[in-house]
Amino acid sequence: MMLQEVIDIVKVLVFPGFLFFSILGLLYEWIDRKFYARLQNRVGPLYTGPSGFLQPFADFVKLMAKEDVVPEGAEKPIFSAVPVFALALSLFAVLFLPVYGTRGIISFEGDIVVLMVIMTLFVVLIFLGGISSASRYSEIGSERAILQLLGYEIPLVASVIGAAAVTVKANPSLSIRGIVEAQSGLWSIFGIQALGFAIFLLAAQAELERTPFDIPEAETEIVAGWMTEYSGKKLALLRLARDVELAFLCGLGATLFLGGPQPVFPGAAGTVISTVLFVVKSIVVLLILTLLRAAMSRLRIDQMVNFAWKYLMPLSILQLSLAVLIPNLLAF
Repeated sequence: MMLQEVIDIVKVLVFPGFLFFSILGLLYEWIDRKFYARLQNRVGPLYTGPSGFLQPFADFVKLMAKEDVVPEGAEKPIFSAVPVFALALSLFAVLFLPVYGTRGIISFEGDIVVLMVIMTLFVVLIFLGGISSASRYSEIGSERAILQLLGYEIPLVASVIGAAAVTVKANPSLSIRGIVEAQSGLWSIFGIQALGFAIFLLAAQAELERTPFDIPEAETEIVAGWMTEYSGKKLALLRLARDVELAFLCGLGATLFLGGPQPVFPGAAGTVISTVLFVVKSIVVLLILTLLRAAMSRLRIDQMVNFAWKYLMPLSILQLSLAVLIPNLLAF
């Protein structure tokens, strides 16, 4: 095996690939839980590791050791495959994110479009996971999930395309690399994409099924929604997939609107600084999402649908139109 092939495998499996984002996802869960607790005058994770730092990892290990139960009457092949595919899909998506440079491990012209398709497939997995569980609670949760996520997929995609459209004049590209390079002078959030960033945050919150959009998993109404029947290793994989998805969406927001990991200078030191910059920007996005989670209560399903289609959808179309029209008007 050639040296370059070994390096490529290490990148995918260790840094900046699967292992790095798995650890990052667990770290972001801890930050989210601690900040959320502080906002509610609570302590949050405390005993496992310094300040409860290792609690997300301990929860993962605990679930992996617990009994794995498949409900009688469930569609076992689909039910068992969903957690594996959910984690695989999340880990595949993070390979597109630039961690220490302008491009991810996977980078090509049009990769931002492929990334949107991958995110849509996650919605399908959630629906299959709930509907295959042979549980009324899971079926209701999956129906809510498909209704919610399809409603917020369009604004999410519009905000992402808007971020790409703004960069067309500076650097015509539909790639993440082109978007990052176009922000070397001014971040998108400081231009006409401030509205796009706000829409992205709301849509990402709904994509992650976090308050006020935790309707598919409403524990006070339908136990745990589409995940009600999952336990043991399957639940551990689903929770890890959620953590990786959280890290992915925070990283995507930082990449599209906050300039991404702009290279400082070449060499190992430059790689470290750029990686730290990427993580810090991602944490900023995470803290905003946590603030939204703490400041709002759960919406009803009809309120969620009304907000998505009556307000967020028109706003997303407006910001996409501005992203396309304003650079063209300024060019004249």
